[in-house]
Amino acid sequence: MLSPSDPTAKVGYVLKVYPRFSETFVVTEILAREAAGEQLAVYALRPTTDARFHPQIAQVQAPVTHLPRAHRLPTEWEVFARAQEELPGFGPVLGELMPLLVRMDPSDVAQAVDLAVRVRRDGITHLHAHFATLAARAAMVASALSGIPYSVTTHAKDLFHEDVDPVLLRAVLRRAAHVVAISDYNRRFLLDLDPTLAGSVRLVRNGLALPRFTFADPVAPRTPLRVLAVGRLVEKKGFEHLVRAAAQLREAGMACSVRVVGDGEFGEPLAALVEELGLTGSVELVGPRSQAELVQELGWADVLAAPCVVGADGNADGLPTVILEAMASGLPCIATDVTGIPEAVHPAGVDADGEPVAQTGILLPHDVDGLADRLAGALREVADPSWPRVEVARAARAAVERDFDTVRQSRLLAELQGVGGGAGAAAGAAPTGAPPADLVLPSHDLAEVSR
Repeated sequence: MLSPSDPTAKVGYVLKVYPRFSETFVVTEILAREAAGEQLAVYALRPTTDARFHPQIAQVQAPVTHLPRAHRLPTEWEVFARAQEELPGFGPVLGELMPLLVRMDPSDVAQAVDLAVRVRRDGITHLHAHFATLAARAAMVASALSGIPYSVTTHAKDLFHEDVDPVLLRAVLRRAAHVVAISDYNRRFLLDLDPTLAGSVRLVRNGLALPRFTFADPVAPRTPLRVLAVGRLVEKKGFEHLVRAAAQLREAGMACSVRVVGDGEFGEPLAALVEELGLTGSVELVGPRSQAELVQELGWADVLAAPCVVGADGNADGLPTVILEAMASGLPCIATDVTGIPEAVHPAGVDADGEPVAQTGILLPHDVDGLADRLAGALREVADPSWPRVEVARAARAAVERDFDTVRQSRLLAELQGVGGGAGAAAGAAPTGAPPADLVLPSHDLAEVSR
């Protein structure tokens, strides 16, 4: 097996957009792998439209290739001509892929062919995609044409959204050398979707760069209670319910100051709701923040609220990184039980093996009916000086150190991809044999994420 310092081991990251302000977990993963001595390269399929970037982007050493997207048949044909010259067996393999390619945009197919040529030239030994949609489809096609194996980390929108093509999804998953699930919830979802994936699905959680987040015991709750919420302003984040909870608390005589960090399509409706409820001055929409600025926001707050819901289109969060960042910092969290969140934020109890589990936060049902009421109740609970905030915060930090340290999680991922050896098998993350090569995929409707 290749070692991290072996110059022949080179992993190509295939990403829809790079860099992307909201996907800090990708940069964190890349930096951890580079710190371990791995050679990486990044291939981006779309240009970024973000106006702000986290400073950690500048620390990435991997070369970045932004693949052009052909929109005219002559240009696409030039890509195919180059592939015919450089990729052995190009024509027959392309023909075998045709039942899948006809489900893709022609320009995306040409881009995937271009990717195959480039990664072969660049000496890539393994391709890895984040999200089982555009990036993973490109990796799948490039892998078939180049002979370079690929893997994919699945997240949330790529699995649960109503626009997911189930045929392409199963093809991407079944052809991959291995499939990464970021939570045990997702692992079970994938196995329900296609039981033939049992030998290839592995749990590798999104990791956190722990040195960036210094733990401190939380101070006594202040008046007004300082509530922080962070994320894109979209339906699945549930920020509307937090605003309504703040209005309920005000009516009950409890003051709170809410800061919502992020931007997105729900920005204007959310601002209108704040004004409608008379919360201007106590609920602020402060826009996006860098990682350094976010650390300051975490230090300002008494509690983080993450009232995630399942959107009308099926879209749901996996496990928002900000929850882990708050837990690592000592900031108590209130969150909902969407997909993988209960694997980080949970009440006291026992695990599947009967071992005691400490409380790491307050977990609420994610049903939208009554969510504002439940949030208001949880905020009142956290504001009570008798609530065991220090004990909960310490247990939360311990959970992050145990399960979400990017150093350990990135090593598991590297071992799956044939870089490094030994520890992966011991951790239950050993690679498996080749996935099924057939294109006949069983009929299986996507399960409801809200079950």
